[in-house]
Amino acid sequence: MKLRKAIPAAALLAMTIMVTACGGQGDGQKTGGKAPKQVKMNEQQAIDRAEEIIHQAVDGMSPQPRLERMGNAPVGACIARDDHGPDDRVQVTVIYKLTGVPGSEAQNLVRQARDAWLKQGYKYNTSGEVDWASPFPTVYMRTEPDDFWMDAVTGVTDRAKGEGVASVKVTSPCFLPPGKASAATAADPAGLEAPRIDEAARDRAVGHSSRIYDALHVGSAPTQPGEGLSTVRDESGTSVHHTWSTPPLPQDEGVRAVARAQAYFQGAGWNVRHMPTLEGLPAVVAGHPEEHTVAQVAVSATGAVRVAVTTPLNGPASADV
Repeated sequence: MKLRKAIPAAALLAMTIMVTACGGQGDGQKTGGKAPKQVKMNEQQAIDRAEEIIHQAVDGMSPQPRLERMGNAPVGACIARDDHGPDDRVQVTVIYKLTGVPGSEAQNLVRQARDAWLKQGYKYNTSGEVDWASPFPTVYMRTEPDDFWMDAVTGVTDRAKGEGVASVKVTSPCFLPPGKASAATAADPAGLEAPRIDEAARDRAVGHSSRIYDALHVGSAPTQPGEGLSTVRDESGTSVHHTWSTPPLPQDEGVRAVARAQAYFQGAGWNVRHMPTLEGLPAVVAGHPEEHTVAQVAVSATGAVRVAVTTPLNGPASADV
């Protein structure tokens, strides 16, 4: 079956738009497929802890940078679901760009953030060593025992001179806000219909999104306009559509993230092909071998990696791309 037959036309349009749309966070605790941990905190406590972790990295830096906040909505839906299932948990993500210092200091600031977090007893969140020989290294770490995840990233400003701008990001574990139950909620993306969503299809879409999230290994951004869960209908039927994005990434890291997603799809037996984009940015589209589910992972013009998963209401079926 061809790609266009595997998903509704409205979903194809949304997936095409997402490649050039703006992108906007979050890592959470993994419990090996068990029921999600009910982390006890509220939004302000999560924001305060994220700010503390950032200042632990930045306050002792030399030269001393200025913190420039990136993004306006630190609280977003939980993408890093422990059991790959939906619920009402949320995550906090706080991102700052480090400004007011020469671009040649960006790598030095990333190294200093790493050193400060190690002194706090925090751990690396990757199995491989940081490639400090690279002009633009990235550090991924996590706190213990409260399991906030953070990274220090160097974005490219002048590749020839090896100059960039550093940023630091902290993401809370998923937590259930006071007064919320575990029932799922749905966003209302612009231009897409969002009636009551079939639970089985919703679970498939969000489950696939969660596994893609694990493969990308860069976190997600707060939910942007037009993102979230929706139901789309056209002449080919009704499907559940789930979209989300990562924060803007350095060009090289965005390319690597899409490559990790492609490796995941191939290892899981999905049918995968590259999708051409007007800007020449990397993008892959994959079809699940036992469903009509189609997933797209693409770098947007802002540097954010955008993810879209579309699955039909009528259970498993074969799909080719």
